[in-house]
Amino acid sequence: MVEIANEDVRTLVEMARQKGLETAHTRYNPKTKCSYGRDGICCNLCTNGPCRITEKTPYGVCGMNAHQMVAKNLLRRIAAGTACYIHVCENTAFILKRSEVRDRKRLEEIAEKLGVEADAEAIANFVIKDIYAPGWLMSGVVMSLAPKKRLEVYEKLDLIPRGAKSEVFDALVKTSTNLNANVVDMLMHSLRLGLITGYIALKMHTYMTDIMLGSPKITEVETGVGAIDPEYVNIMVTGHQSPLQAKIIEAASDESLIKKAVDAGAKGIRIIGSTCVGQDLQGRIPGFLQCANNFGTEPLAASGLIDAIVSEFNCTFPGLTSIAQSLGIKLMAIDDAALVDEAELLKMSPENAGDVAKEIVERAIEAFKARERGEQVGSTKKAIVGFTEDFVAENMDKILEILAEGKVKGVVAVVGCSNLVSGHDVLIKRLTEELLKRDILVWTAGCTSYALQGLGYMSEEALDIAGEGLKDVCGELALPPAWDFGMCMGIARISNTAEMLAEKLGVDIPDLPVAVSAPQWLEEQALGDAAFALASGYLLHAYPSPYIDGSDVVTEILTKGLADMTGGKLLIEGDAEKAAEAMERHIIERRKELGLKSS
Repeated sequence: MVEIANEDVRTLVEMARQKGLETAHTRYNPKTKCSYGRDGICCNLCTNGPCRITEKTPYGVCGMNAHQMVAKNLLRRIAAGTACYIHVCENTAFILKRSEVRDRKRLEEIAEKLGVEADAEAIANFVIKDIYAPGWLMSGVVMSLAPKKRLEVYEKLDLIPRGAKSEVFDALVKTSTNLNANVVDMLMHSLRLGLITGYIALKMHTYMTDIMLGSPKITEVETGVGAIDPEYVNIMVTGHQSPLQAKIIEAASDESLIKKAVDAGAKGIRIIGSTCVGQDLQGRIPGFLQCANNFGTEPLAASGLIDAIVSEFNCTFPGLTSIAQSLGIKLMAIDDAALVDEAELLKMSPENAGDVAKEIVERAIEAFKARERGEQVGSTKKAIVGFTEDFVAENMDKILEILAEGKVKGVVAVVGCSNLVSGHDVLIKRLTEELLKRDILVWTAGCTSYALQGLGYMSEEALDIAGEGLKDVCGELALPPAWDFGMCMGIARISNTAEMLAEKLGVDIPDLPVAVSAPQWLEEQALGDAAFALASGYLLHAYPSPYIDGSDVVTEILTKGLADMTGGKLLIEGDAEKAAEAMERHIIERRKELGLKSS
């Protein structure tokens, strides 16, 4: 079994195994991996293949070499990841058209940025039109949201994307059989998809969700499996579409449904957050309970604490099916993008959301009646969550003062997924510890957020790990050394924050004492995030390598050549200490260039 950083997850995995249930942790076998696929030098696009590049066979049947194959595979993966994010953003825009406005300030701010009427429907229409814009029109969202200094770089390199779906479509076309074989062109297209991911999918989804649900507020929450009471009807949610899942939370608060639950023998109804949607909601809804990241979902489902699982996007593991069948858990999907085997599709739309949410809760109550209710398991942690760009803007002078005096050297955004390559959350844990020891503040979003929550790094106990300078600053501010910006799409907030810092200092993004790390990235969406980071000009640490090791040309461009173009640079490193050292070195160099004193 793989190494697991969180003791509670280890307990749940062992409990599942004793019940005869599998999780990803017990299925994982590194010996089954294909080294050619890992290096990006395997192609199965036509019936002459699959072809793989070796020393004896340096070309595919069509004549494609290793560099072309790696670039083509990378672009195709990024296109898929961008498409996934655009799916969420598009759904959010359609929901916004028919939703109540709860954050008028955010609505007016975004309307002004986009140059439209301060109206929810006007913003939604602008986003939808931009997503569907043809290939000859530049993205109005990117042109409106990108900082001026970055736009100048994007214009010079012809990186400003056209319509989101058009760019994804064109990427699939040019990576098909016997079409584009120009490495540089494919890598530049990858960067354009990164800008779509960042500015359209991540930022606009986040803004629109703020408008509908209200912006997150910094608050202390209870988190962890130990907080789940088996005497409640417990509905576990997976996905990324907070406006949809919020409807289920509303239904769970309905007095008539609570009475049904109590009549069934329950204390009440609770929604249990897992994956990114929970990371987002816990900063918005007081008392919301978040208990797992992506690879924690199967162990949580197998715990015997869950009555129903409601999915609307990833990470919704196919392995949940066998667990649900074994334990009588009700599986439901409200978006067919996340329809796993044996789940019932109750497709949710703005028109039927209330009725569907009520039906979901009623089915969960029925499942509760049949569940064998055991004891609470695991522990709980306190975590401070709900950081936003608004908080940074309100405290900008203080943050700049802290950076200038050198007690905090800089910031690393530790973001994205978890995987099992380095153990479940293990490299996330080790890297964060190394950064904190070096007086580097950590900002986080995505599955890394719950990893750090569950390990106690979003509370005062993490100050024992921090260096003296960071410890002093965080102690003075009564804040943890790891700041939680929410779900993976909350990477938008970190980007916004960095852009504000750059504007305040009068510099461009690559000049900031800031780096980005995706230490345990998992899937194609993370590659879209990576393309956004590289296009934006960040030093990006990632592990494992994003399937590029089979081409020294592609590797050279992304790890070195790109720095002279966008300012971005890829660092691939699986050793936490070496990765932290490299990012610290980068931050210190940027401090010197900005004339900031050393600590």
